[in-house]
Amino acid sequence: MSNTRVIKKYPNRRLYDTEESRYITLADVRDLVINRVDFEVIDKKSGEDITRTILLQVISEQEAQGDPVMSKDFLSQVIRAYETVMPGFMARYLEQSLKLFMSQQQFLRGQVKRVVGVDPVEVVADMTQKNFARFRSLQEEVFQRFTGAQPDAEEPEPPAQDPAPKPRKASKKRRKTG
Repeated sequence: MSNTRVIKKYPNRRLYDTEESRYITLADVRDLVINRVDFEVIDKKSGEDITRTILLQVISEQEAQGDPVMSKDFLSQVIRAYETVMPGFMARYLEQSLKLFMSQQQFLRGQVKRVVGVDPVEVVADMTQKNFARFRSLQEEVFQRFTGAQPDAEEPEPPAQDPAPKPRKASKKRRKTG
């Protein structure tokens, strides 16, 4: 018996996870990849294995969000490589290059953690979360001061006893000075 999870793609473009008996999204497919779950996507109508096509869609969605990994130039070179390079050679070269890059990154993280005592990626991620929370707090404070809104108040507070006078509207007529 195979441990490969089967995902069926229906003509309506929906993906159905047969193991969990539920429809899933490309984000769910991404999670399967990140969690190293072995799966294949089968076109329900034709029975064809379309896993690569779905993985390309996941990559495309990732590239559209945030900072892209692949530049326009890189993608153009890949497209040109289909005409000039043996596809099998190119695929193995890119795959091995990425594996080497990932292993070197893991090694470097391990070395820094061994020397410093903490994982630098975790430290940066934690710092980023804290900075984002602080930025969000400051943004809300500025917005509240600008609009006079109260944070999460169900009822607005009554104005102070002696409100500041409202500024006069500027006259539409301009006086000639001369």
